[in-house]
Amino acid sequence: MEINKVFLSLGSNVGDRIHNLSISRSKLFNEVGKIINNSKIYESEPWGFKFQANFLNQIIIIETYLECKEVLKHILSIEKKLGRIRKEKWAPRIIDIDILFFNNDIINSKNLIIPHPLIQNRNFILVPLNEIAKNYIHPGVNKTISQLLKLSKDKLNVFEYGISV
Repeated sequence: MEINKVFLSLGSNVGDRIHNLSISRSKLFNEVGKIINNSKIYESEPWGFKFQANFLNQIIIIETYLECKEVLKHILSIEKKLGRIRKEKWAPRIIDIDILFFNNDIINSKNLIIPHPLIQNRNFILVPLNEIAKNYIHPGVNKTISQLLKLSKDKLNVFEYGISV
């Protein structure tokens, strides 16, 4: 059985955001696999739908024996258990867990696109990703995470949580 490496993005802007990230990490560890690395927690302005609270974001890397579709199934289940209701795109949410990368695979199916198609447009993903995997090469665009961060046109503020800017 092959070990797969999965990069996940966690985000929350409703309720106790730190707790939401913490319980998500715990459930992911129990249901998906071993967390081998994680970024610090970052706070960011909302992306897409501006009139809502700031998000807390974190990137984690997991080693798992699960296939990508199984990982997705567990993620959706965890989001639901934590109270996520999908009403509208980019709305406030208790938890949002996205698969950014799965090994170096490129997957383009009806329910799943890997690498996540908006990585290079979102500093709230690139900043924490750059902290833990700056030399990782995005398999879709063949650039490192640090190169993508330098090229990003996203102007929204992203800063380490608990540290004033």
